[in-house]
Amino acid sequence: MSTQNDSMIKDINLAPSGHLKIDWVKEHMPVLNAIREQFEKEQPFKGLKVAISLHLEAKTAYLAKVVQAGGAEVTITGSNPLSTQDDVCAALVEDGIRVFAKYNPDPEEYKEHLIKTLEIRPDLIIDDGGDLVTILHSERPDLLEQVRGGCEETTTGVIRNRALEKSGQLKFPMIAVNDAYCKYLFDNRYGTGQSVWDGINRTTNLVVAGKTVVVVGYGWCGRGVAMRAKGLGAKVVVTEVDGIKAIEAYMDGFEVFPMTEAAKHGDYFVTVTGNRDVIRGEHIANMKDGAILSNAGHFDVEINKVELESISVSNRVVRKDIEEYVLNNGRKIYLLAEGRLVNLAAGDGHPAEIMDMTFALQAASLAYVNEQFKEIGPRVLNVPYELDEKVARLKLEALGIGIDQLTPEQIKYLESWNEE
Repeated sequence: MSTQNDSMIKDINLAPSGHLKIDWVKEHMPVLNAIREQFEKEQPFKGLKVAISLHLEAKTAYLAKVVQAGGAEVTITGSNPLSTQDDVCAALVEDGIRVFAKYNPDPEEYKEHLIKTLEIRPDLIIDDGGDLVTILHSERPDLLEQVRGGCEETTTGVIRNRALEKSGQLKFPMIAVNDAYCKYLFDNRYGTGQSVWDGINRTTNLVVAGKTVVVVGYGWCGRGVAMRAKGLGAKVVVTEVDGIKAIEAYMDGFEVFPMTEAAKHGDYFVTVTGNRDVIRGEHIANMKDGAILSNAGHFDVEINKVELESISVSNRVVRKDIEEYVLNNGRKIYLLAEGRLVNLAAGDGHPAEIMDMTFALQAASLAYVNEQFKEIGPRVLNVPYELDEKVARLKLEALGIGIDQLTPEQIKYLESWNEE
């Protein structure tokens, strides 16, 4: 298989830099390394084709290589135009993986890359945001026949998959990796929490301490963003539509306002809802001069950019990944990374040690769905607890941490209804 001739990337000569990046993250992903050793022995994907759509940077590249080590023919594309790293793409092509991706393609190219990835007629998929699944079920049902199942990485994608299942149109099983304990407790909370502020800080080069940060949405990602903002010395305001989450934010020590009120106070705004138009023109018009808007949800729809433009008299790029909008009331508002995922579009994404657990879950779940796809049927399935527990124990082992084991007497006691 000549992946270089088949692939669509920027420049194969960038590969040396990409190899260095992949080698670096490999050294910090011990759980995924353990899964790779297992795959090399067992070859769970031998003779199968796997299509992957994820943020195409070094950690994702190493996941692709682990799946390849399990015997798969792997094709990969990016899940966001601004998170793809061209040198990593080139390195993967040199390693025998077909790649359809480059940094900042136009919308037509981006769509073409997704469709090219599916035209290999995959047996299995790994998706991020539901794009591959959506295309298969809407535009290209002719490519559905071979698909055994797949895994979904994000909240947005799981929402889309569950909607497809609810409508009775889902054609194959999808495992909701996003909903696994080792995903949302660590990746969504600690990964998003750190990487969002990595992206904001290195893009703006401004202080956070003493400022007011408005976190829009208090799911696991929102919890992480708020916690890290507090650690940086910010005052934190949370906006929510869910009463239970709002009370949780309040009891975690944060102020809770509706967005109409929060808009007046924020210096930084971070959207993490998975929904659209959570910051609209009516909110932006009431923001302080110099307010900074950023998004950490999958799609660039959480901040309504059309309405932002409609109430602006001018806009310009004032720094890499920062657009300045001058509103018709004279105030200046700054939008980071075009309203796309700020932690990846303006940063390197989650730390390798965090993605180690998430991508180990992806790899293990892909093997599981491949074994059980007939029994599972066309539905959205949570990650089996034993896979979550396996990843957690591998991580503890890598950290050199030991934990207790239940004694036979304790197990018997917990399983008995009679205390005697």
